Amino acid sequence: MAPKNDASTKKLMSKGPWTGEEDRKLAEYIEIHGAKRWKTVASIAGLNRCGKSCRLRWLNYLRPNIKRGNISDDEEDLILRLHKLLGNRWSLIAGRLPGRTDNEIKNYWNSHLSKKINRKEKTSLASTAQETMTTITATAPSQKASDNSADTTTTPSQKASDDSADTNFDVNEFFDFSAEGSYGLEWVNKFLELDEDTMAAQEKVIV
Repeated sequence: MAPKNDASTKKLMSKGPWTGEEDRKLAEYIEIHGAKRWKTVASIAGLNRCGKSCRLRWLNYLRPNIKRGNISDDEEDLILRLHKLLGNRWSLIAGRLPGRTDNEIKNYWNSHLSKKINRKEKTSLASTAQETMTTITATAPSQKASDNSADTTTTPSQKASDDSADTNFDVNEFFDFSAEGSYGLEWVNKFLELDEDTMAAQEKVIV
């Protein structure tokens, strides 16, 4: 029969910040046995910690090749480009930055870079909106002037019709057809006689 799990017999693990003595024990164990078998590290090294806590403590704080100090501008630019490509895959991003841990990069992103990106996006949107308003304001007067000039433009057909309207006249004002007989048409008879003489002269020349 399998033994029952008794809560009183479970070993309580230490939680909270690591002490200098715990760091020393973990570093000495890994120096001898290597960074492996994290489930058994705590019991063999004499630590009252779980395997996950030992692993994270080593990877994020105790490794000898960890790079200390502030993240440089070049590293920040690389983090931004890698995050755009990989997203929140912090371990892969950390693998491209020697000496930096995934936990450090994640914390730096959440506390600094994400806020910085949001501020840049808001500034960019504000400047774009300002440029749009400036363009609209500058375009409106010229558009109004164009509309006014279009209103005052007269097409050739309209001008011709206006001219013809101005030159309309009453033929009766120039010729008087009220006289009886051929007196009023005397000039027409003279014109026809001249025309007959001209035609007779042309016929003589032809003959």
